[in-house]
Amino acid sequence: MLRARPIHYTSRPDNWGTILRALGLVKTVDHGEWQEFDAGSGRLALAAVQHGHPFDGSTVFGVEVGNLEEFARRTEEAGTQAELHEGPDGTTVQISADDGFEFFAFPAERATDGTWATSGDAHPALSVVATWISPLVGVAANALTNIGARPRSEDDESATFTTKNGGILRVIHGADGANGDLAFEYSDGLEALLDRLRAAKIEARISEGLLYVANPDAAGGAAPASIAIVKVAGPFQ
Repeated sequence: MLRARPIHYTSRPDNWGTILRALGLVKTVDHGEWQEFDAGSGRLALAAVQHGHPFDGSTVFGVEVGNLEEFARRTEEAGTQAELHEGPDGTTVQISADDGFEFFAFPAERATDGTWATSGDAHPALSVVATWISPLVGVAANALTNIGARPRSEDDESATFTTKNGGILRVIHGADGANGDLAFEYSDGLEALLDRLRAAKIEARISEGLLYVANPDAAGGAAPASIAIVKVAGPFQ
């Protein structure tokens, strides 16, 4: 079991909730400062922080897996370092790639019907994209293959992977290993999605095949001005 589940930290969780619902995501977990939203493919965790917090407006690359011990064993056997990690919020697996980047795999919870599926009420055309920036795209791509992600496309500047249980994992070239910005893919008409956003009084526009949504974190100055949603031919699972 493997699902994309980045974590977005924000001091504006209510604004983000409005955007995510307009995009077609469904809230499936609500623990106050920690919320989770299902897309048709993939999941996004929203973590509330105080304004000015170092993480405010940032997104952390991450995945969910069904069995932490088995996931760590298989990843190690494939050639990528993966260690069980005990933290204040429970057990995770820390994955260390050869480009120096580290990320975590979190334990997934089954749906009420016993499957790993995301909420059936979420818009089926929308996918969550977790982004990893790396100076060594091929090395990062190899690590994603080793955790069980499925290659979709790769060149010198980027690599994109699908996951068995939903969401997209993407590597893009950059000077240093780091977390990238939050993004989404959409396999239906962007114009209809634009109408939904505007009906919710959210600033958005379409330009050159991308839908740009005003980022509520941009007011703090550290976050990008908009969130990019690209139309794809999928959906990809």
